[in-house]
Amino acid sequence: MTDPERDLELLPPGTPVDLSNCEREPIHVPGSIQPRGVLLAVSEPDLVVSTVSENLADLVGVDPAAALGRRLPDVLGVAAAEAVARSASAFGDLRERNPVEVTLDVGSGPLPVDALLHRAVLGPGEDGAPPASLLVVELEPARGPRPFSFPNTYQAVRGTVGELNRASSLQELYDTTAQAVRQLTGFDRVMVYRYDADYNGEVVAEAKASGLNSFLGLHYPASDIPAQARALYEKNWIRLIADVDYRPARLVPVLLPATGQPLDLTYSTLRSVSPIHVEYLQNMGVRASMSISLLRDEKLWGLIACHHYSGPHAPPYATRAAAEFLGSTLSLRLVDRAEEEEVHRALRVRSTLAWLTAATLDEDRPLTDTLLGSPSLLDLLPADGVVVCLQGHVGSRGVALPEGAAEAIAAWAAARGEDVVATDSLRLHAPDLQASVGPARGVLVVPLPEGQFVLWHRAEAVRTVDWGGDPHNEAIAAREGAGVRLSPRKSFERWRETVRDRSEPWTAQELAEVGELRTHLLEALYARSRRIVRAAETLQRSHLTDPPESACLDVAVRYVPATREAQVGGDWYDVFEQPDGSTVVVIGDVVGHDTAAAADMAQLRGLLRGIAYDSAAGPAAVLTRLDGAIAGLGLGAMATVLVGRLTRDPATGTTRLRWSSAGHPPPLVAGPGPAQPSAVQVLTPPRAELLLGVDPAVARSESEVVLDPGSTLLLYTDGLVERRDRVVDDGVDRLAAELAALRERPIGELCDELLVRLLPEGAEDDVALVAVRLRS
Repeated sequence: MTDPERDLELLPPGTPVDLSNCEREPIHVPGSIQPRGVLLAVSEPDLVVSTVSENLADLVGVDPAAALGRRLPDVLGVAAAEAVARSASAFGDLRERNPVEVTLDVGSGPLPVDALLHRAVLGPGEDGAPPASLLVVELEPARGPRPFSFPNTYQAVRGTVGELNRASSLQELYDTTAQAVRQLTGFDRVMVYRYDADYNGEVVAEAKASGLNSFLGLHYPASDIPAQARALYEKNWIRLIADVDYRPARLVPVLLPATGQPLDLTYSTLRSVSPIHVEYLQNMGVRASMSISLLRDEKLWGLIACHHYSGPHAPPYATRAAAEFLGSTLSLRLVDRAEEEEVHRALRVRSTLAWLTAATLDEDRPLTDTLLGSPSLLDLLPADGVVVCLQGHVGSRGVALPEGAAEAIAAWAAARGEDVVATDSLRLHAPDLQASVGPARGVLVVPLPEGQFVLWHRAEAVRTVDWGGDPHNEAIAAREGAGVRLSPRKSFERWRETVRDRSEPWTAQELAEVGELRTHLLEALYARSRRIVRAAETLQRSHLTDPPESACLDVAVRYVPATREAQVGGDWYDVFEQPDGSTVVVIGDVVGHDTAAAADMAQLRGLLRGIAYDSAAGPAAVLTRLDGAIAGLGLGAMATVLVGRLTRDPATGTTRLRWSSAGHPPPLVAGPGPAQPSAVQVLTPPRAELLLGVDPAVARSESEVVLDPGSTLLLYTDGLVERRDRVVDDGVDRLAAELAALRERPIGELCDELLVRLLPEGAEDDVALVAVRLRS
């Protein structure tokens, strides 16, 4: 059994686990559950029991062996089984309808029970069929008020949600959540736990019972919650251990007869936890715990960690649902707050970058002087100093480095073969340079052709970190029989570490912005010196990137430069996915040629991406905002652009295309089926549209069309259809006819053949081409 996300061989079920092998523990298939409830796995639609937990009789009154092979009504009773079947047959995610409230008729009388349902996938379906699965039914004695309802759950936390919405700082968000979850659940201690980039955790808020020592501000190493546990937290957002000292209830049989593998309990609420984690909690004196995931962009950002010390503690399902709702609300507010701060920072950086980009077009002024003027590269990226070496000119601003240090660091960065090289510890990553770098501890370097570079450096940022126990002594060795077993540390006392020889880290946003600056610098270098062919090639690659992989679309892109001169032109394409799953396709053509058009193209492409990404704005609104940005920033650019947004309906398999054009040639759509010229549709806008850069106040129209599976969408620039001896409309008709003839070809082959047939003697003008086929 392997972990596909980490390409790691997992331990076979039943293998003894300690700290030496726990990263390979298959915690999603423990083969047992926590005994606060029972589990049954049944086939559908016949509801025949294939797996049960060995404690089934404790709650249901039926021996596990007797339950296997029987139908669910024979085990739970007709009424309870029918309630489970009704919920399981409804459309949508089973977990969104939990709990199913049932009553079991046991020896002591009617017993109210919460049934929690999910499906466990057994393997891929055959011949396009849905994946095979089992319906997993987990039963817990009902402890909360009945009937359960989500409105009641919301009412329980309504006041807290209001406080979170009014919070003016991140710390207030953390503190409010910790207090509310503790008041709601009754745990002795509730902590908000935040991860850094390496998944080391820090307690940033705490609500606790009086008399408990504080964990606030303590850090915990990433190994305390290994990678496979973090992956589970991203899928199953809440996990309760009601009694740390529980005895696991095995599943019978441990291996499923249909697959020979243990049942996947990723989404189980009763899933048994790793014995290493149990030992870890016991070493902390914890008797019960609950964790709630905090996510950002579907990745684990942190946890709400709840500890109880006075004994077992089992909040009812309604309380857990309310706590999970609070966690989701905090996640959303954290994203909102981060996005607000990022927007303000990004606007400032964008303004500086736009100014620097425009200033580099002044070829009478050395690039080095331009970048070190006012504003300078230190306004773009905070650092203690910056060194620029371009076209034979070397200059610096801020704190100076020793003679030769910048060149040595730049050579080290260039040898790594990356577009942007960053480290917050030269001592760690480039130990041979330590004697010559002066105050620099962290550097960010943009290597450029022919030994040119831009280099920011930051000084040491000494800081102290309070750890919950010594992070360098995470395990203790204990003799166990004839061998030695590595166990989790037993001491969690505050352990202070002073971190030296590191600068403030470079953020992902900073790296992305420097990457964009690099593109603009390559444009400027190309414009100033056509001999730097490698700079031009790198520039072209940076703009004409491969489209993203998609489960629903086959995408091919092509770019053909004009044959009359090797140059970077103003044609471009772009394909990127939105967070909501839709796909944006863009094709554009800047008026003009050579580096001026390339510079305009780069700015328009970057602006359009920034406007369109993660925005609810339609294509027409995107073009309107882009037109306004061209005017507002004084870019002076003019371009034809077409923006489309493809949104797939999973229920019907059809895809909706919303599109808007700013004077661009019309897109073509070839439907599925036999090749017929009439089946190729030329999508014309309702009226003629002005190109961008003419009148930012013009109202732009938007069109929509529904595409069937198997259809092919083709976007192109005018270089494909326009000739000196032929009008554009005739070229579009010719392209439509060729598309009809080639429509059944693989998407990449279709693009290549279209270029061969329409450009037999090469391209008179640059040509960009995007073809999108909707998979059936």
